[in-house]
Amino acid sequence: MPKEMPTKPTTIAAKKTNRYKKVKSILLSQPKPERSPYFELETKFNVTVDWRPFIQVEGYTEKEFRRQRIRHDEYPNVIFTSKSAIENYFRLAEEMRFKINEMNKYFCATEAIANYLQKFIIFRKRKVFNGTKSVTELTNYFNKHKETGPFLIPCSETGNPEVANYLKSLKVKFHESPMYHTVSANLSDLKEIKYDIIVFFSQLEIKSLFDNFADFVQGDTRIAAFGNAAAKAVVDAGLILDIQAPTLETPSMTMALEEYLKLCNK
Repeated sequence: MPKEMPTKPTTIAAKKTNRYKKVKSILLSQPKPERSPYFELETKFNVTVDWRPFIQVEGYTEKEFRRQRIRHDEYPNVIFTSKSAIENYFRLAEEMRFKINEMNKYFCATEAIANYLQKFIIFRKRKVFNGTKSVTELTNYFNKHKETGPFLIPCSETGNPEVANYLKSLKVKFHESPMYHTVSANLSDLKEIKYDIIVFFSQLEIKSLFDNFADFVQGDTRIAAFGNAAAKAVVDAGLILDIQAPTLETPSMTMALEEYLKLCNK
């Protein structure tokens, strides 16, 4: 979570009352889950919520990964911040015939990521640790295990600066290892991207928007962004940022949307 958060769910558009028009449709730039609090917003405010991933993951080939000249078995501690990191870590290990040590310890950003790890290992509490929102909540565990060997961070080609800076502050030895690319998804099936609200969760999704719709004009479309990086990308792209989370009052995007919808769909 950012050190300083806005105190209001809306930013630039807060002073522009014409931005609070009735909302009928919302597009979330992520895959549709089986269960989600966003479904409750549909019923409560009589809106249609669509889901469409704006980015997709492409795993490194064995040849690409070998250029890093590292081995899975050199790292007894592994940090996972996404399901994609887990999938590609174990995929590459299998393709390259690296044996994963059963005594490895895994440090996961969230409980959901830790649970996903069960698909790949025999789950034991003594070797899997998780935060609620970020691995930066695991300071005690990092300090306890940092002398057992270096940590590996499977990540995308852009790395993970937040986690890297955090580990440096703890004087933990680690290595970031890109194992997958994050690229713009093909959104040609959307044809025209006309929604009352579009919700973004990463700066790469903003890039994908313009990769797919080079002539995109915001108009009355409200833009929501989760996280500082996504919010900055919205503003840098010359768009109006109408809704932002997390904030002190609205720590989740669903809460931020609900507060906004209360004003628009009275």
